[in-house]
Amino acid sequence: MVMPLFDTASTMDASTAVPLGVSVPRADSGGTRHRAGGRANVACYAPGVPSLEIVYIAPGGDWRVQALPNVTHGVHHGIVEDLPYGSRYGFRPAAPEQSQSLPLAVPTKDVDEDDAGQPLLLDPYGRAVDQRDGFLTSVRMASDFDWGTDERLRLQWRNTIIYEAHVRGQTMLHPDVPEELRGTYAGMAHPAIIEHLKGLGVTSIQLLPVHFHLDEPHLQDLGLTNYWGYNTAAFFAPHPAYATRASQHAGPQAVQDEFKSMVKLLHAAGLEVILDVVYNHTAEGGPDGKTVSFRGLGEDTYYRTDGHGKYVDTTGCGNSLNFGEPRVVQMVLDSLRYWVDEFHIDGFRFDLAVTLCRNGANEFDPRHPFLVAIAADPVLSDVKLIAEPWDVGYGGWQTGRFPTGWVDWNDHFRDTVRSFWLADRAALEAGGQGGSVAKLADALSGSAALFQPSGRSRLASVNYITSHDGFTLNDLVSFDRKHNEDNGEQNRDGHGDNRSYNHGVEGPTEDGDILAKRAQSRRNMMASLLISLGVPMITAGDELARTQQGNNNAYCQDNATTWVDWTRTPESHEMLRSTKRYIRLRKEFLAAQPHDFPVRDEQSYLYWYDQHGRPMSMERWNDPRHRVMQLLLGTDDGSLAGLVVVNGSTSDVQITLPRVTAEGTAPRMFELRLTTSPLHELRQGGIVASGEKDLVEANSISIYRT
Repeated sequence: MVMPLFDTASTMDASTAVPLGVSVPRADSGGTRHRAGGRANVACYAPGVPSLEIVYIAPGGDWRVQALPNVTHGVHHGIVEDLPYGSRYGFRPAAPEQSQSLPLAVPTKDVDEDDAGQPLLLDPYGRAVDQRDGFLTSVRMASDFDWGTDERLRLQWRNTIIYEAHVRGQTMLHPDVPEELRGTYAGMAHPAIIEHLKGLGVTSIQLLPVHFHLDEPHLQDLGLTNYWGYNTAAFFAPHPAYATRASQHAGPQAVQDEFKSMVKLLHAAGLEVILDVVYNHTAEGGPDGKTVSFRGLGEDTYYRTDGHGKYVDTTGCGNSLNFGEPRVVQMVLDSLRYWVDEFHIDGFRFDLAVTLCRNGANEFDPRHPFLVAIAADPVLSDVKLIAEPWDVGYGGWQTGRFPTGWVDWNDHFRDTVRSFWLADRAALEAGGQGGSVAKLADALSGSAALFQPSGRSRLASVNYITSHDGFTLNDLVSFDRKHNEDNGEQNRDGHGDNRSYNHGVEGPTEDGDILAKRAQSRRNMMASLLISLGVPMITAGDELARTQQGNNNAYCQDNATTWVDWTRTPESHEMLRSTKRYIRLRKEFLAAQPHDFPVRDEQSYLYWYDQHGRPMSMERWNDPRHRVMQLLLGTDDGSLAGLVVVNGSTSDVQITLPRVTAEGTAPRMFELRLTTSPLHELRQGGIVASGEKDLVEANSISIYRT
């Protein structure tokens, strides 16, 4: 279809290069003209093309094309007269012979026909993506939403317990969530889900990527999808496939409103919302990947390249965004700020965060301009910032080196806890030797030495044993090897160093003795996580003993393999009760400490004892034959002290509780609050005086309080 030209005498207009994206023209700010006629300022950073056009269609209208006549420092901008909210649009380079003389509007063929030869490019600042028959367009969005009194919750780090979940997987199998809400933003905020999360005791929901993402071509060829969503194509747009069918049918505005309603309802329940964000690479992949947006607008600027134009990939995904380019840093900051301001998001977990902080020499820089800009930003410096502190490039492991204001995923904690309770136990039961208690003690106490050089405390450690990536907690105790055959890569994908232990049988079994051992190992690891200093993170379903049948790289399994199984079994019931118990105990202890525990080392204490109640000697710390330790922790002005006793040996051990006196000369009395051994119900509540003896079962944790 050919549209008539607008009557114009000049290729210049009163547009501005800021803000980027589609906005109300400055001359119209505060008025209503933009709502009635859809007049818009359009600005796109496209340094790789000499001239740029916007191709667009207003609701109920016809496709039109218009040149963006002005270029300011690589930003192409212009005023578009008829681009109301709900309009679909995209960009394309103008034909070279027309680039110097295009009027404000030019004739165009039907866009779908034209798209076969030249696809439209998504707006890097587009607030929504419309996907029809594989044809992608950005959508102009309104920000209207009734938030009422909602605001970010700003929970203290020391009181935070993170629950990592997938919007779709959390509810697809939940019997109490209506079928039409399963797998959706609305389903995540359904009363049945909120009741579970509140009853569990977590405080913050960390959602796997919800930015608009695409599936990699090799997955499409296999009939699979990128379930995890770590393949972002639009950093300002929510993924529409996670909305209900009703919202998808109603359009992008309804999708956006459903997402905001989810946040509002979770906040009302006292639950923070943290987003897992992927700013390290985009869905365009390597040089032979599909052009969606950035590659067509200026790939040498948006992506990190060497001196010969070859991509420098530190992500393993084909490309890496170039954080040496100010406009890329600006885009990410603007995106983060948008999600905080417009969606009331409480924080972010940054996937492969090291890539975001590599300098011109491609080295990690803890003073990188991106990190400095966030620290100086009044909005972003006030939200939770979580780094996955590694990538796949040279010098990629940077746990402990991020600056003040950030917390790091602590893989040291993950590996240590797995080794002590699983790999060591496998070695011991095979007649070999396990490790000493020293590394476990460091992990339980917040890995202070790891974070101290960066000026941070134990609260900079996000402690976790599992995440979306790897074995579930149940699979750690059930499989010695990964079983990723369904991923279509002949089981070559996924990590081989899992530090797991199947306790004698690979996979499912009906052997009662093995099932009991597996259950105790699950409890040991969950208890270790929730009694440790730092910020604990639980992976969705671990509290229910969820299995992925040994798949430790289930990124492409959008099915029952990855969805949380809500079927009540003796194993799931027991694990849920235990997890709730450990969380209650953690909260109870912290509530009895000063608000700045455990940051102020001069007032907090961590005293270590051996099984005889004597201070740990260096010899015992490092001797793998001694796998028993006692940790007394608290503060001088706290109303409770906690005693954690770890027995990592294969035999029951009689311990002597540390000799600690209360006020005056009377010995302190300790109450056994829990044990991870099968004898918990029998032994809970027992009173033991300091200096007296008690029995700690093999391969278990016992926790007392004064």
